[in-house]
Amino acid sequence: MYGAIIGDICGSIYEWNNRKTNKPEEIDLINPECFFTDDTVLTCAIADAVLSFDGTRKSYKDAIYEWANKYSDDKYPKVGYGGHFRYWYRSANPQPYKSWGNGSAMRISAVGWKFDSLQTTLDQALLATDFTHNHPEGIKGAKAVASAIYMARNRQLQSQQDDLLQYRDKSTNVISKEAIKQFIESSFGYDLNRTSGEIRSDYEFDVSCQGSVPEAIIAFLESRDFVHAIQLAISIGGDTDTIACITGSIAEAYYREIPTKLIKFAHEKVTDEMRNLLDQFCYKFSQSDKNAFPAHYQVEK
Repeated sequence: MYGAIIGDICGSIYEWNNRKTNKPEEIDLINPECFFTDDTVLTCAIADAVLSFDGTRKSYKDAIYEWANKYSDDKYPKVGYGGHFRYWYRSANPQPYKSWGNGSAMRISAVGWKFDSLQTTLDQALLATDFTHNHPEGIKGAKAVASAIYMARNRQLQSQQDDLLQYRDKSTNVISKEAIKQFIESSFGYDLNRTSGEIRSDYEFDVSCQGSVPEAIIAFLESRDFVHAIQLAISIGGDTDTIACITGSIAEAYYREIPTKLIKFAHEKVTDEMRNLLDQFCYKFSQSDKNAFPAHYQVEK
């Protein structure tokens, strides 16, 4: 979850001021002008619903509706909700609007962390999506990202998930990036054989799942570590905060190491409510912030 939110925040200042470069490692991710957008708000909303599974269950739809109204663009002008979604969260009886937009994929990361089977992850990704994005492309984008996160976080098969054994490298018992790539291509039909450089040359702003989710996954596949993944995502151009959000969500699950300075930077940029939710979610699932906040893990929750 930190991966998604860091991607959003660090990509925020480049959305309307693209930094297309063949030297992505030169992109500075920590800038005081960075801010959270709708990607962070709605990622938190889905995480809120996921955390409620162990108590008084809150539906994905109710969580999205609640968080969007709490962080409305009247109160937070920089969140940048899309026009159709803005109408949805302001409606007294919101209905799905057949969206193929990448909003379904950028908010889904918590689903990829929660469940213990690939099929359940895919089923829950649908439930977390179709009350807004009920277009096949919108659903496909969310499922692709959630399943990539599920495979990435279980890549070492420590608990020997039967549903992932077929994707492991039999010599190392590890799920490789290539296995994740092949699964996404065969299951969702995305072309992941391009490079970031090939995409970058003529890539334009595109908020569709079909025009941004494959690009975000490619940035992850091509990356060396978490920081490089975010830099690659931003270097492509286009809808940078969302592309970096999606890339970061998968990269966190795969690498499990996020520099402390980026964790603390994100902490500074979000609200107290978001910060508390991040702490709870990471403690329970990813522990990606353990090096940044070791004291948090020294007490029994």
